Amino acid sequence: MSAEIETRLTELGIVLPQAVAPVAHYVPYVFSGSMLYISGQLPMESGKVAVVGHVGKDVDVETAQKAAELCAINILAQAKAALDGDLGRIRRLVKINGFVASVPDFVEQHLVINGASNLLANVLGEAGRHARAAVGMASLPFNAAVEIDAILEIA
Repeated sequence: MSAEIETRLTELGIVLPQAVAPVAHYVPYVFSGSMLYISGQLPMESGKVAVVGHVGKDVDVETAQKAAELCAINILAQAKAALDGDLGRIRRLVKINGFVASVPDFVEQHLVINGASNLLANVLGEAGRHARAAVGMASLPFNAAVEIDAILEIA
């Protein structure tokens, strides 16, 4: 399956970056039994947060979806680092939690997090179908527009 995932990434024009190191007192991922918990990932690109501000004020839905895609790419980068480069060990993406920095009257967080859900399903295939939450937040670290964490079952 690892070759299939790498092929899908190539077909989608996605090059996974180096996994981002933590910037506070936490670890980027934790194994517990057959589960891999990946800490919240921001829309990092070229070493900086690529999309900042509040959705519904500074950021439109389409741009926020792109931010969610970047979060998903960084989730995959963390998974690859955790699994010694073998994404084929992913049995299933169990759940993602999507956090959207948004103005109080914004109610389309689910559309924003679709950016990540769609990308992960496209890359992981059937194993990428997952449960999720999409919630609005007053603010996120580094003024990021989106943050997403993930739980994966691994072989």
